[in-house]
Amino acid sequence: MFGSSKPYGANAYSKISEETGVIAASPHKLIVMLFDGAIVAVGNALQQMQKREIAAKGRSISHAISIIDNGLRASLDKRVGGEIALNLDALYEYMSRQLLLGNLNNEEAKLLEVQNLLRDLKNTWEAIAPETPISQQQAAYQPDPLQPRSTHVFEA
Repeated sequence: MFGSSKPYGANAYSKISEETGVIAASPHKLIVMLFDGAIVAVGNALQQMQKREIAAKGRSISHAISIIDNGLRASLDKRVGGEIALNLDALYEYMSRQLLLGNLNNEEAKLLEVQNLLRDLKNTWEAIAPETPISQQQAAYQPDPLQPRSTHVFEA
């Protein structure tokens, strides 16, 4: 009766935590999260390939391709990004193709190549992280509740 509720509870908690992270994330952090998701999905596929779990491997690779195509690739602005965006678009297309071929032919090397490319891109993306805006720093400031504060006309 209670045996199946534990995994569900853990999954529900994980889902809520993930959704909260997405809502609170900056656009830059969202890209990092996409990289992380794709890296994990490829890692799962590699493990499933080794265990000969064909269906699970296919789902993991499909998930990675979806993140690359519908997340990373779709977020590119080719008009503003110029040559860099065009090169990234071609690289994302290459990665999706390599994942598909790796899945079809059970080639771990293709999956490892994509995983390494994703890690390199993620590390580069993290290295160019924008500084925290002043408004976020101010939002993080918590005044001392025991100190007198000024009142405003519109406060209740």
